[in-house]
Formats: sequence, C-alpha cells, structure tokens
Amino acid sequence: MTKQTDAKSNPARRKILAAGAAIAIAAGAVYGMKGFGGNSSSQAGCESAAQAAARAAPFAKGEVAAFGVAKAPISVADLAFTDESGAAITVADFKNQTILLNLWATWCAPCRHEMPALDRLQGLLGGETFRVVAVNIDTGDPEKPRKFLRDIKVENLAYYADPSTGVFNTLKNRGRAFGMPTTLLVDGNGCEIGTMAGPAEWDSEDALALIKAAMNKS
Repeated sequence: MTKQTDAKSNPARRKILAAGAAIAIAAGAVYGMKGFGGNSSSQAGCESAAQAAARAAPFAKGEVAAFGVAKAPISVADLAFTDESGAAITVADFKNQTILLNLWATWCAPCRHEMPALDRLQGLLGGETFRVVAVNIDTGDPEKPRKFLRDIKVENLAYYADPSTGVFNTLKNRGRAFGMPTTLLVDGNGCEIGTMAGPAEWDSEDALALIKAAMNKS
C-alpha cells in the first residue's frame, strides 16, 4: 500500500489540490456537491451503476472527498478514442470491466501531477475486472504525450488518445466535464458511477476503498 503524502508539508501539491477543489466547488454549484445528475431517474440500463454509486457514496472522503457520486447515472458507452495502435475504441469495448476513465493533457499541470498515481493504481488493481483508461487529448505533436509518459516512467498504463477532444466535449455537453483533469468511474455496462472534477491521489487508501466499494469488492 502506498503512503499518502501530507499536503500541509508539500506546497506544490497543496496548490494543485486547492485548484482541484475550486473546480469541484464550481461543479457543485451547478449539480450539488456529492452528486451529479439531479434527482431524475437513471438512464435505462444504468440501474446497476446507481447501486454502485450508493455503495461508493460513504467512501467519498479524504483524498477523494470531491468525488461526486451519480444520483442519476448516464451511459458513456459511446465515448470514442483510439488505443495504442491507433485503432478506434469506445468505452463499450470495456464491457464487464469497471474502468477509471481519466482525461488528461500535457499542458495541464494537475494532470501531470496525478499521472504517477494513476499508473500505480493500475498496478495495484488492474486486471480482468478493473482498468485505468487514461485518454490524452493533446491536439499538437502526438509524440509529446508519449514522451511525457516515458519520462515519468509509466509502467502499467496503456496509451489512449483523442486529439479531436471529442470525448471531452461530449462529456462537457452532458454536464460531466468542467476542466482538466476530468475522471469518471464507469461500470461494466458503460454507465457512470461518479465523477471527479480535478486531480486526486488515485492510489491512496481513500481512493482504493471507494473503487472497491463501487465494485462490491472487499
């Protein structure tokens, strides 16, 4: 288990977390803290995601206190991007896997800061039932994000990309993206369990407990 970093003793991390909190507060002003989607019913086919969100809700604290559980989960199965080979892929292709869908860019300082934690999370929980899907949305040199991942010695994450930024814009239009990074926990049917606006320590004990609760995994 990795140790959690003390934010009070790390000014740089404190600034990044403060920025993430500001994003989450702004999102909460529109959708209500601790929940996205208002009070309407879940989208058809997303009933199991609502149950997962209910299990996860008590664990949205500490390092993942800004995680907003979905009150009315929507399907994000149609979100499209490319895999490491450049082949087209969608969230639906991860059927029966819970995924942590993270949108990031090299120009986003909080994204760069949390990438090692995402890599460690994949190393800790990645397997047949869980995967971290970190999608780069840089629109410039396609080699730049790959070089960044090599430079920070990412070992566990597969490379996904969407230089069109369509995946971000689609989530923005659905009220699920407010800035970078944006992260969704998605169930095996392609339905959201919850959303994080801003960075998080994804390999922390708090994050692991939340994800495992959503998956109903001890």
